[in-house]
Amino acid sequence: MKLLLCIIDNFYTDQVEMEMKEKGYRMTEIASSGGFLKKGNTTFLFGVDEEEVPKLKTDLKDICLAYEKHRKKRPEHSNRFTSFLLDVSMLPFFQSAGADENS
Repeated sequence: MKLLLCIIDNFYTDQVEMEMKEKGYRMTEIASSGGFLKKGNTTFLFGVDEEEVPKLKTDLKDICLAYEKHRKKRPEHSNRFTSFLLDVSMLPFFQSAGADENS
């Protein structure tokens, strides 16, 4: 199982959320702000099996391109999204210190 952390330009956020849900992806949307990619981004967490990662990235790109075509414009920033792929087996390192080790 993989976790794709995806920081998406807010220009695409509503469309990505709607279409990815329709496609059956499991995801969590996090309101985010800060200086990493400047303002105007939303962070999505997608849980997928390893073999689904290429399709997930293709679906994200296709949704963004279709939305640009429909709206007849691109956002001010050049990046549609930036993503980081994490192996879920590494996530126990992020558990809270008070978590029960037996659960």
